[in-house]
Amino acid sequence: MDRPFYPEKILELIPVLLPYLLVTFRIIAGTVLTGLFIGFFLAKGMLSSHNAPRKVSSLIINAFRCTPSIVMLFVVFYGLPNLFWAIFKVDINGWAKSFYVILALGLLFSASAAEIMRASYLSVPKGQREATLTSGLTEFQAFRRIIFPQAFAVSLPNLGNSLIALLKEGSLAYTIGLVDVMGKGNLFISMNFGAYAVETYTALAFIYWMLTISIEQIFGRLEKHFSRGRKTF
Repeated sequence: MDRPFYPEKILELIPVLLPYLLVTFRIIAGTVLTGLFIGFFLAKGMLSSHNAPRKVSSLIINAFRCTPSIVMLFVVFYGLPNLFWAIFKVDINGWAKSFYVILALGLLFSASAAEIMRASYLSVPKGQREATLTSGLTEFQAFRRIIFPQAFAVSLPNLGNSLIALLKEGSLAYTIGLVDVMGKGNLFISMNFGAYAVETYTALAFIYWMLTISIEQIFGRLEKHFSRGRKTF
């Protein structure tokens, strides 16, 4: 039997779902920090002058990029406790679900972050680095004042796209029981025995649309700001 559709329910549900965005934001923030940290070392390996680090980093990046988000999430959530128990005899089943989500998505995000860092770094002409070093600046000063601002400006479009993709992938967190904005929506549907499913997912779609538009606007303004600064060099 077809269920009736109540458009007014969409507006009622949005205020109910919005408080759980805080959980989603914490997951995204933790994932970005984790991914950037791991991605930095992967990018460093890709830029190494030695063959072994390049091959290892490339293998890890390709492995992460080829792994579906849901598979990585389940492998980390179900596999990591077994691994810890087998090696350290430590039971981590009671750890917060957000830890597993951040770790799983952070590993996936690190692959994109590494490629973004590598491409952005290579986009800066080598002559600029050499010129700054000959002028008396140290390696760190050359990186901070000359290389990083330009590389950061180049990375912004891809970084924004990766963040939007991460936002959508983060909606899978409810599959292991984490109650974020998507998890709350699914709980609401379950509590009503499947009723208001279309209204709930429509409300969730509106929320994700607004978040995506906001990210696009923020990164668009950042790109313009840092691009103007780059022209002054």
